[in-house]
Amino acid sequence: MDGPLMVSYVVLWALVIVLSLLVFALARQVGVLHERVAPAGALMPTSGPKVGEMTEVMPLRDLSDHAVTIGGADADGFATLILFISPTCPVCKSLVPTARSLAAHESKRMRLVFASDGDKIDQHAAYVRDLGIEDYPYIVSQELGLAYVVSKLPFAVLIGGDGALKSKGLVNTREHLESLLESMDSGVASLQDYVEQRRSEFDQSIQEKAS
Repeated sequence: MDGPLMVSYVVLWALVIVLSLLVFALARQVGVLHERVAPAGALMPTSGPKVGEMTEVMPLRDLSDHAVTIGGADADGFATLILFISPTCPVCKSLVPTARSLAAHESKRMRLVFASDGDKIDQHAAYVRDLGIEDYPYIVSQELGLAYVVSKLPFAVLIGGDGALKSKGLVNTREHLESLLESMDSGVASLQDYVEQRRSEFDQSIQEKAS
């Protein structure tokens, strides 16, 4: 093998080694970033009832004229997930199957209630049939939306079996809905607060080890 060819061969292998090291470093950095990125939780508004407060008992009736009580302690200890939706909300329609799936998975401790407002009862009835949610309470009540200051949809409220407001917020995905349950189980207002709390604990641990 003559000189120029040998030099090019060595340079090529050097480049391969350098690129391999760069790929390894990038992969490691991606892993670090993945650990640092907080999971996306439901966006919790600052207005309306506060998480941790006892909810007001609201005796209502659903679209089938069945009595439904929202708020207050549940006799069976079940939590209540209220999903506010609307026939004019495209995102709501895509989120309903997700909410049903989550409710089925959590059926031993949670019930699912759909809520909306407006005076076009026939439109709501057709909406319920289209979504296939006849087996769930569907409440048409402006009073309920005002009580929880629902301004944008889809919006979810989770009330614990003890009657306390556990979590609430705008929801667009299953991850958002699950974050409400995570908030209830962890005892913090939102998933973002939980992540921030863990970060603070981690930073404090690092400072203590450094001192």
